[in-house]
Amino acid sequence: MSSNPMTRSNVRLTVKTTAAIINLVVILILDEVYGAVARWLTVLEVPKTDKSFEERLIFKTFILKFVNAFTPIIYIAFFRGRLGGRPGSYLYVFESYRMEECAHGGCLMELCIQLSITMLGKQLIQNNLFEIGVPKLKKLIRYIKSKRRSFQEEEHEKKLQRYETDHFLEPFAGLTPEYMEMIIQFGFVTLFVASFPLAPLFALLNNIIEIRLDAKKFVGELRRPDAARGKDIGIWYNILRGVAKVAVIVNAFVISFTSDFIPRLVYQYMYSPDGSMHGFVNHTLSYFNVSHFQNGTAPVEPFHLGFRVDICRYKDYREPPWSPTPYEISKEFWAVLAARLAFVIVFQNVVMLMSDVVDWIIPDIPKDISLQIHKEKILMMDLFMKEEQGKTRSQDSVTSEEMRHGPLTRSRSISHTPCKNY
Repeated sequence: MSSNPMTRSNVRLTVKTTAAIINLVVILILDEVYGAVARWLTVLEVPKTDKSFEERLIFKTFILKFVNAFTPIIYIAFFRGRLGGRPGSYLYVFESYRMEECAHGGCLMELCIQLSITMLGKQLIQNNLFEIGVPKLKKLIRYIKSKRRSFQEEEHEKKLQRYETDHFLEPFAGLTPEYMEMIIQFGFVTLFVASFPLAPLFALLNNIIEIRLDAKKFVGELRRPDAARGKDIGIWYNILRGVAKVAVIVNAFVISFTSDFIPRLVYQYMYSPDGSMHGFVNHTLSYFNVSHFQNGTAPVEPFHLGFRVDICRYKDYREPPWSPTPYEISKEFWAVLAARLAFVIVFQNVVMLMSDVVDWIIPDIPKDISLQIHKEKILMMDLFMKEEQGKTRSQDSVTSEEMRHGPLTRSRSISHTPCKNY
């Protein structure tokens, strides 16, 4: 609707950014809905123990929130622009709407926009504003209610002990929301880092701020939690390992299928006459005869060019209209697809091998701590040996006494023992 040429030239960027913001709002709302749904489903299962209930609730909540946050990103990265069909045979939804396509440069920029807005929006709104605003709002509501009480109650409140005033704070709801924030953030940082390399930097800045906000929340806004011994972080460790392994595969597919990295390599080493990238764009464009458009789908004549157009180009690997099999998938498509799949397999195995090597090089326990544990074991063994030697010496001394005085001494001592009447 705008007549500004600057606005009209950036209409695609404006539309994509607006859609990403609307999508962020929907994600934030559905996060709360999915949290309630996960708890309801877990209650229906009736787990036998509190630990089983907590693990099942965490797993369901993670699955629902993970799908909610990453489904739009996965759609843009792997499905958008690949289901629209071709000129003359477009795919329509409800017989009126064409499937949307990527820009001429691909979907990588749109993926970066969606990922950055979703990640930064969740960190700023959900992780920071909600954590500060919700407790403050509840505290304000309690303060307003306290103003309505009588003068005697206020005088009684002034005499309350510290633990009695702390009782009016918000109850501690557990660490599950805190872990969930970090797991979702870990997914944003690792799963699509190839398309948004600044994600780790923003995550680091967010966590620096998050530490102080959580400290303020736990000290001044929440009740003191009950102490409980924990052997490890529980099911969260398995979830982290799963996300890390999936991240390798997802990044391999992003580099291979979403970007033009593999098509460029294939053209340079297989189809380029001089080994350069000259002619790459022409290689990725197919031919189409405009007379083959379906009725009502052709552009307005004469394409605003001032002359008649008979052949146009579109981005795809298909046979030209004058070939024996017009508009069929060409052999270049299969060559690029084979290269993409080969890259995914090689990339995955190389990264997994490197992670195993790093895991083997860097021990789980630092060297100084392992030496201290080894010294403690030696001291414990020395202590046990000394105790065993002491027991052996005492037994040897008793045996030598018996050999020296004989069993008669013992019977004589027993005979002199005064008897008792029972």
